[in-house]
Amino acid sequence: MVRPHLPLNAFRAFEASARHLSFTRAAIELNVTQAAVSHQVKALEEQLGIALFRRLPRGLMITAEGESLLPVLRDSFDRMADAVERFRGGRLREVLTVGAVGTFAVGWLMPRLSTFRQNHPFIDLRLSTNNNRVDLAAEGLDFAVRFGSGAWHATEAARLFEAPLSVLCTPEVARTLKQPSDIIGKTLLRSYRPDEWTRWFETAGVAEPGPMRDSIVFDTSLAMMEAILQGAGIGLAPPAMFQRQLLSGEIVQPFRTSVSMGSYWLTRLQSRLVTPAMAAFSSWLMAEAEKARS
Repeated sequence: MVRPHLPLNAFRAFEASARHLSFTRAAIELNVTQAAVSHQVKALEEQLGIALFRRLPRGLMITAEGESLLPVLRDSFDRMADAVERFRGGRLREVLTVGAVGTFAVGWLMPRLSTFRQNHPFIDLRLSTNNNRVDLAAEGLDFAVRFGSGAWHATEAARLFEAPLSVLCTPEVARTLKQPSDIIGKTLLRSYRPDEWTRWFETAGVAEPGPMRDSIVFDTSLAMMEAILQGAGIGLAPPAMFQRQLLSGEIVQPFRTSVSMGSYWLTRLQSRLVTPAMAAFSSWLMAEAEKARS
Protein backbone atom coordinates (compact mmCIF):
# COMPACT_ATOMS: atom_id res chain seq x y z
CA MET A 1 0.00 0.00 0.00
CA VAL A 2 1.36 3.41 -0.97
CA ARG A 3 1.00 5.83 1.92
CA PRO A 4 0.24 9.48 1.24
CA HIS A 5 2.92 12.07 1.88
CA LEU A 6 2.75 13.15 5.53
CA PRO A 7 3.76 16.78 6.03
CA LEU A 8 5.30 16.37 9.48
CA ASN A 9 6.43 19.99 9.79
CA ALA A 10 2.92 21.16 9.00
CA PHE A 11 1.44 18.73 11.51
CA ARG A 12 3.84 20.01 14.15
CA ALA A 13 2.95 23.62 13.32
CA PHE A 14 -0.74 22.83 13.62
CA GLU A 15 -0.32 20.95 16.92
CA ALA A 16 1.70 23.76 18.51
CA SER A 17 -0.72 26.40 17.22
CA ALA A 18 -3.67 24.44 18.60
CA ARG A 19 -2.06 24.23 22.04
CA HIS A 20 -1.31 27.94 22.15
CA LEU A 21 -4.21 29.13 19.97
CA SER A 22 -1.63 31.48 18.51
CA PHE A 23 0.69 31.31 15.49
CA THR A 24 3.08 33.69 17.22
CA ARG A 25 3.53 31.59 20.37
CA ALA A 26 3.76 28.44 18.26
CA ALA A 27 6.54 30.06 16.22
CA ILE A 28 8.47 30.93 19.38
CA GLU A 29 8.23 27.31 20.57
CA LEU A 30 9.29 25.89 17.20
CA ASN A 31 12.01 28.51 16.71
CA VAL A 32 10.70 29.65 13.33
CA THR A 33 8.92 32.76 12.13
CA GLN A 34 5.24 33.43 12.62
CA ALA A 35 4.83 33.60 8.86
CA ALA A 36 6.36 30.12 8.46
CA VAL A 37 3.90 28.61 10.95
CA SER A 38 0.94 30.33 9.34
CA HIS A 39 2.07 29.18 5.90
CA GLN A 40 2.51 25.54 7.04
CA VAL A 41 -0.93 25.45 8.65
CA LYS A 42 -2.54 26.99 5.56
CA ALA A 43 -0.79 24.45 3.30
CA LEU A 44 -2.06 21.64 5.55
CA GLU A 45 -5.60 22.97 5.37
CA GLU A 46 -5.39 23.09 1.57
CA GLN A 47 -4.04 19.55 1.40
CA LEU A 48 -6.80 18.23 3.67
CA GLY A 49 -9.52 20.39 2.14
CA ILE A 50 -10.76 21.61 5.51
CA ALA A 51 -10.34 24.59 7.81
CA LEU A 52 -8.47 23.78 11.00
CA PHE A 53 -8.77 27.24 12.60
CA ARG A 54 -10.95 30.28 12.48
CA ARG A 55 -8.67 33.31 12.36
CA LEU A 56 -9.81 35.90 14.89
CA PRO A 57 -8.55 39.46 15.49
CA ARG A 58 -6.88 38.18 18.65
CA GLY A 59 -5.72 34.62 18.30
CA LEU A 60 -7.25 31.48 16.85
CA MET A 61 -10.30 29.31 17.38
CA ILE A 62 -9.92 25.65 16.51
CA THR A 63 -12.65 24.13 14.34
CA ALA A 64 -14.46 20.83 14.91
CA GLU A 65 -12.27 19.28 12.23
CA GLY A 66 -9.17 20.55 13.98
CA GLU A 67 -10.42 19.17 17.31
CA SER A 68 -10.77 15.70 15.78
CA LEU A 69 -7.24 15.79 14.32
CA LEU A 70 -5.47 17.19 17.39
CA PRO A 71 -5.58 14.16 19.77
CA VAL A 72 -4.34 11.84 17.01
CA LEU A 73 -1.34 14.08 16.37
CA ARG A 74 -0.59 14.53 20.07
CA ASP A 75 -0.60 10.77 20.61
CA SER A 76 1.60 10.22 17.56
CA PHE A 77 4.16 12.85 18.60
CA ASP A 78 4.22 11.46 22.15
CA ARG A 79 4.83 7.95 20.85
CA MET A 80 7.61 9.15 18.56
CA ALA A 81 9.22 11.00 21.47
CA ASP A 82 9.01 7.86 23.62
CA ALA A 83 10.59 5.79 20.83
CA VAL A 84 13.45 8.25 20.40
CA GLU A 85 13.95 8.44 24.17
CA ARG A 86 14.50 4.68 24.24
CA PHE A 87 17.76 5.23 22.35
CA ARG A 88 19.10 7.74 24.89
CA GLY A 89 22.75 7.07 25.66
CA GLY A 90 23.41 5.42 22.32
CA ARG A 91 21.70 2.18 23.33
CA LEU A 92 18.19 0.81 23.04
CA ARG A 93 16.23 1.13 26.28
CA GLU A 94 13.76 -1.68 26.94
CA VAL A 95 10.46 -1.08 28.69
CA LEU A 96 9.41 -3.65 31.30
CA THR A 97 5.90 -3.52 32.78
CA VAL A 98 5.32 -5.28 36.08
CA GLY A 99 2.20 -5.45 38.21
CA ALA A 100 2.53 -6.44 41.86
CA VAL A 101 0.41 -6.87 44.95
CA GLY A 102 0.66 -3.54 46.75
CA THR A 103 1.94 -5.07 50.00
CA PHE A 104 4.74 -6.89 48.15
CA ALA A 105 5.63 -3.85 46.05
CA VAL A 106 5.92 -1.44 48.99
CA GLY A 107 7.15 -3.77 51.71
CA TRP A 108 9.60 -5.96 49.82
CA LEU A 109 10.27 -4.97 46.21
CA MET A 110 10.87 -1.23 46.45
CA PRO A 111 13.65 -1.42 49.06
CA ARG A 112 15.55 -3.69 46.63
CA LEU A 113 14.85 -1.98 43.31
CA SER A 114 17.91 0.25 43.43
CA THR A 115 20.17 -2.77 42.89
CA PHE A 116 18.19 -3.82 39.84
CA ARG A 117 18.34 -0.33 38.35
CA GLN A 118 22.08 -0.08 39.01
CA ASN A 119 22.73 -3.38 37.24
CA HIS A 120 20.29 -2.74 34.39
CA PRO A 121 20.29 1.01 33.64
CA PHE A 122 18.87 0.52 30.14
CA ILE A 123 15.66 -1.13 31.34
CA ASP A 124 12.80 1.26 32.05
CA LEU A 125 10.73 -0.45 34.73
CA ARG A 126 7.07 0.52 34.94
CA LEU A 127 5.51 -0.76 38.15
CA SER A 128 1.81 -0.80 38.96
CA THR A 129 0.18 -2.11 42.13
CA ASN A 130 -3.01 -4.08 42.70
CA ASN A 131 -4.89 -5.96 45.40
CA ASN A 132 -4.07 -9.39 43.91
CA ARG A 133 -6.64 -9.10 41.14
CA VAL A 134 -4.88 -8.62 37.84
CA ASP A 135 -5.38 -9.36 34.11
CA LEU A 136 -1.98 -9.74 32.46
CA ALA A 137 -3.32 -9.55 28.90
CA ALA A 138 -5.80 -6.70 29.38
CA GLU A 139 -3.29 -4.59 31.32
CA GLY A 140 -0.39 -5.29 28.95
CA LEU A 141 1.86 -6.60 31.72
CA ASP A 142 5.07 -8.52 31.15
CA PHE A 143 4.94 -9.94 34.68
CA ALA A 144 2.66 -9.91 37.68
CA VAL A 145 3.65 -10.76 41.25
CA ARG A 146 0.68 -12.47 42.89
CA PHE A 147 -0.14 -14.15 46.18
CA GLY A 148 -1.79 -17.54 46.20
CA SER A 149 -1.34 -21.18 45.27
CA GLY A 150 0.46 -20.61 41.96
CA ALA A 151 -2.38 -21.95 39.82
CA TRP A 152 -3.65 -19.37 37.33
CA HIS A 153 -5.08 -20.23 33.92
CA ALA A 154 -2.70 -20.03 30.94
CA THR A 155 -0.04 -18.61 33.23
CA GLU A 156 3.49 -19.68 34.04
CA ALA A 157 4.27 -19.15 37.73
CA ALA A 158 7.64 -19.23 39.52
CA ARG A 159 7.45 -19.40 43.31
CA LEU A 160 9.27 -16.64 45.16
CA PHE A 161 8.65 -17.40 48.85
CA GLU A 162 5.98 -17.92 51.47
CA ALA A 163 4.85 -14.98 53.57
CA PRO A 164 3.25 -16.49 56.71
CA LEU A 165 0.73 -14.38 58.60
CA SER A 166 1.24 -13.47 62.23
CA VAL A 167 -0.29 -11.17 64.80
CA LEU A 168 0.88 -7.55 64.48
CA CYS A 169 -0.16 -4.66 66.70
CA THR A 170 1.12 -1.52 68.38
CA PRO A 171 3.37 -1.84 71.45
CA GLU A 172 0.54 -0.42 73.59
CA VAL A 173 -1.86 -3.17 72.52
CA ALA A 174 0.85 -5.82 72.84
CA ARG A 175 1.25 -5.02 76.54
CA THR A 176 -2.30 -6.32 77.09
CA LEU A 177 -1.54 -9.65 75.39
CA LYS A 178 0.12 -12.19 77.66
CA GLN A 179 -1.03 -15.28 75.77
CA PRO A 180 -2.79 -15.92 72.43
CA SER A 181 -6.20 -16.37 74.04
CA ASP A 182 -6.04 -12.73 75.22
CA ILE A 183 -6.76 -11.73 71.62
CA ILE A 184 -10.31 -13.08 71.85
CA GLY A 185 -12.82 -10.27 72.26
CA LYS A 186 -10.63 -7.60 70.69
CA THR A 187 -11.17 -6.00 67.28
CA LEU A 188 -9.54 -8.28 64.71
CA LEU A 189 -8.34 -7.06 61.36
CA ARG A 190 -8.02 -9.43 58.38
CA SER A 191 -8.02 -9.70 54.59
CA TYR A 192 -10.83 -11.04 52.40
CA ARG A 193 -9.90 -14.67 53.32
CA PRO A 194 -12.41 -15.51 56.09
CA ASP A 195 -10.51 -18.44 57.63
CA GLU A 196 -7.25 -16.61 58.45
CA TRP A 197 -7.95 -16.02 62.14
CA THR A 198 -9.53 -19.44 62.58
CA ARG A 199 -6.39 -21.07 61.18
CA TRP A 200 -4.16 -18.91 63.38
CA PHE A 201 -6.10 -19.73 66.56
CA GLU A 202 -5.90 -23.44 65.71
CA THR A 203 -2.13 -23.22 65.18
CA ALA A 204 -1.75 -21.29 68.45
CA GLY A 205 -3.71 -23.97 70.35
CA VAL A 206 -6.58 -21.66 71.23
CA ALA A 207 -10.09 -23.13 71.37
CA GLU A 208 -12.38 -21.99 68.58
CA PRO A 209 -13.54 -18.50 69.66
CA GLY A 210 -16.77 -18.71 67.71
CA PRO A 211 -18.07 -16.08 65.24
CA MET A 212 -15.82 -13.01 65.12
CA ARG A 213 -18.38 -10.24 65.14
CA ASP A 214 -15.94 -7.46 65.99
CA SER A 215 -13.73 -7.57 62.91
CA ILE A 216 -12.78 -5.36 59.97
CA VAL A 217 -11.99 -6.70 56.50
CA PHE A 218 -9.42 -5.02 54.22
CA ASP A 219 -8.58 -5.59 50.58
CA THR A 220 -4.86 -4.92 51.16
CA SER A 221 -2.46 -5.48 54.03
CA LEU A 222 -1.19 -1.92 53.47
CA ALA A 223 -4.55 -0.51 54.50
CA MET A 224 -4.68 -2.95 57.39
CA MET A 225 -1.28 -1.78 58.60
CA GLU A 226 -2.46 1.83 58.63
CA ALA A 227 -5.44 0.76 60.74
CA ILE A 228 -3.10 -1.09 63.14
CA LEU A 229 -0.91 1.99 63.51
CA GLN A 230 -3.98 4.08 64.30
CA GLY A 231 -5.01 1.66 67.04
CA ALA A 232 -8.07 0.28 65.25
CA GLY A 233 -7.33 -3.31 66.23
CA ILE A 234 -5.04 -6.30 65.97
CA GLY A 235 -3.97 -7.39 62.50
CA LEU A 236 -3.02 -10.69 60.94
CA ALA A 237 -0.44 -9.84 58.29
CA PRO A 238 2.93 -11.02 56.90
CA PRO A 239 5.78 -9.66 59.07
CA ALA A 240 8.17 -10.10 56.12
CA MET A 241 6.35 -7.30 54.33
CA PHE A 242 6.52 -4.89 57.27
CA GLN A 243 10.12 -5.11 58.40
CA ARG A 244 10.53 -1.34 58.36
CA GLN A 245 7.70 -0.84 60.88
CA LEU A 246 8.94 -3.72 63.03
CA LEU A 247 12.52 -2.44 63.10
CA SER A 248 11.35 1.07 63.99
CA GLY A 249 9.23 -0.25 66.85
CA GLU A 250 5.99 1.22 65.47
CA ILE A 251 4.49 -2.25 65.55
CA VAL A 252 5.44 -5.50 67.27
CA GLN A 253 4.85 -9.21 66.75
CA PRO A 254 3.73 -10.36 70.23
CA PHE A 255 3.63 -14.10 69.39
CA ARG A 256 5.85 -16.23 67.18
CA THR A 257 2.91 -18.31 65.97
CA SER A 258 2.28 -17.91 62.24
CA VAL A 259 0.13 -19.54 59.58
CA SER A 260 0.82 -19.87 55.87
CA MET A 261 -1.99 -19.07 53.44
CA GLY A 262 0.08 -19.19 50.25
CA SER A 263 3.17 -17.81 48.55
CA TYR A 264 4.21 -14.95 46.32
CA TRP A 265 4.72 -15.93 42.68
CA LEU A 266 6.24 -14.27 39.63
CA THR A 267 3.78 -14.91 36.81
CA ARG A 268 3.56 -14.29 33.08
CA LEU A 269 1.29 -15.43 30.29
CA GLN A 270 2.46 -18.69 28.75
CA SER A 271 1.97 -17.09 25.32
CA ARG A 272 4.23 -14.14 26.19
CA LEU A 273 7.65 -14.37 24.55
CA VAL A 274 10.42 -13.63 27.04
CA THR A 275 12.36 -10.48 26.14
CA PRO A 276 15.90 -9.74 27.34
CA ALA A 277 14.46 -7.27 29.87
CA MET A 278 12.06 -9.90 31.19
CA ALA A 279 14.85 -12.45 31.49
CA ALA A 280 17.03 -9.97 33.39
CA PHE A 281 14.25 -9.04 35.82
CA SER A 282 13.23 -12.65 36.41
CA SER A 283 16.81 -13.74 37.15
CA TRP A 284 17.34 -10.81 39.51
CA LEU A 285 14.04 -11.28 41.35
CA MET A 286 14.50 -15.03 41.80
CA ALA A 287 18.00 -14.42 43.19
CA GLU A 288 16.67 -11.85 45.65
CA ALA A 289 13.88 -14.24 46.65
CA GLU A 290 16.47 -16.97 47.26
CA LYS A 291 18.29 -14.63 49.64
CA ALA A 292 15.01 -13.96 51.47
CA ARG A 293 14.35 -17.71 51.87
CA SER A 294 17.81 -18.45 53.25
